[in-house]
Amino acid sequence: MRVTLHADYGLRVLVYLAASAGRVVPTTEIGRAYGISKNHLVRVAQSLRDAGFIELLPGRTGGIRLARSAGEIRVGDVARALEPDFRLVECFDAHTSTCPISPVCALARVIDGALAAFLAELDRFTIADVVAGSGPRLAAHFLPVTALVQKREGAGARPAAPARRPAGGFARRNTR
Repeated sequence: MRVTLHADYGLRVLVYLAASAGRVVPTTEIGRAYGISKNHLVRVAQSLRDAGFIELLPGRTGGIRLARSAGEIRVGDVARALEPDFRLVECFDAHTSTCPISPVCALARVIDGALAAFLAELDRFTIADVVAGSGPRLAAHFLPVTALVQKREGAGARPAAPARRPAGGFARRNTR
């Protein structure tokens, strides 16, 4: 089984927000921290909002924050909300299944049991558990642009402005 990028990014966003100690976080900051495109992040944020995990705060000083405590958000609930379906094999959908042995095959029950065990394991943990289990240096592992912003904010300085690209729209790469 493979978790979709949509669900993976959703879990990452929730971990980032939980590690951000309740502050309103601009989506651009999260995108930089994980290297996620704005388009992906917007769709993920909308799904998380629709599922009741985050609040979207519009405006120049807006961003996103958790809608409830990280200790109340179960990883299994996030997976259920963000995965498009858990149809692991064709026969899980009786309307489209073409397998001739579906009516008598025990394999679907075995796979369904494995899926139930997978979700039960995810249900054992909250986003707060994930953050706590990641250790105190979690923020140091976000991409450097965000770590620098957090370091400056922690020291009382203003957040760093995003790096400007040279004219022409392309950043120069060091080839050495």
